[in-house]
Amino acid sequence: MTKIRIAVQKSGRLNEDSLKILKDCGVSIDNGKDQLKATARNFPLEVFYLRNGDIPQYLRDGVVDIAIIGENVLVEKGEDILVMERLNFSKCRVSLAVPNSMEYNSVQDFEGRRIATSYPNTVKKYLESKGVKAELHIINGSVEIAPNIGLANGICDIVSSGSTLFKNNLKEVEVILKSEAVLAVSPKISEEREEILTRLRFRINSVLQARQNKYVLLNAPNEKLDEIIAILPGMRSPTVLPLAEEGWSSVHTVINRDTFWDVLDELKAAGAEGILVCPIEKMVL
Repeated sequence: MTKIRIAVQKSGRLNEDSLKILKDCGVSIDNGKDQLKATARNFPLEVFYLRNGDIPQYLRDGVVDIAIIGENVLVEKGEDILVMERLNFSKCRVSLAVPNSMEYNSVQDFEGRRIATSYPNTVKKYLESKGVKAELHIINGSVEIAPNIGLANGICDIVSSGSTLFKNNLKEVEVILKSEAVLAVSPKISEEREEILTRLRFRINSVLQARQNKYVLLNAPNEKLDEIIAILPGMRSPTVLPLAEEGWSSVHTVINRDTFWDVLDELKAAGAEGILVCPIEKMVL
């Protein structure tokens, strides 16, 4: 039986988030500790646990068909790899940082300086676009220590919360790019495996849509019903059902999480009562 081969990060937060979305898609994976390859029990899929930086080449060579990978890695090592879906998790940014003690005015301050980084191609392109020439010191691992030991004047690395920079007396001064997890596909994927990918993408999109929305139920006095319905940004139109109590209706709808609290405030002001908010497991449009 043909199976689609997906690469995920061997360890770390992206690994956990990748396995979670596959689980939410109904894909059950048997994987033991330190296992480098696992097979799904209920979907034609094999999981390869790989080093993040190696994944673009595995895609390029057709060793794996698809991958859940940080967009920042593709910018650095796989700009020729096609991105099929943006997955809206594992968000971070690739940024330049300098010691807290350094007075910083603009990216021009890096002229002639040394920058420690694991992202030389990304940094080089960015500096060239700004007309800045700097010496790059390539480090595979923790680069935050480089300024503290005199190895570099600044660094370029992934930043999420900024806590690692803070602990190493560094400050973020330039955001080169913003990144999130993406679903990337091999240029050598077969037609048979593309059909499986279409099924998997359908599931992934259903999960992503559900994560972006909340299911809302509320009670509304009938004289306020038109006003309340006008506030709701539902998929098409809300479901309205009469309550046992005369003069009241139950309204059911879906609200995007980005506008959720603002809409809720408007609903309360318009007379909605008994508002109940529920998570959505899957959402098929």
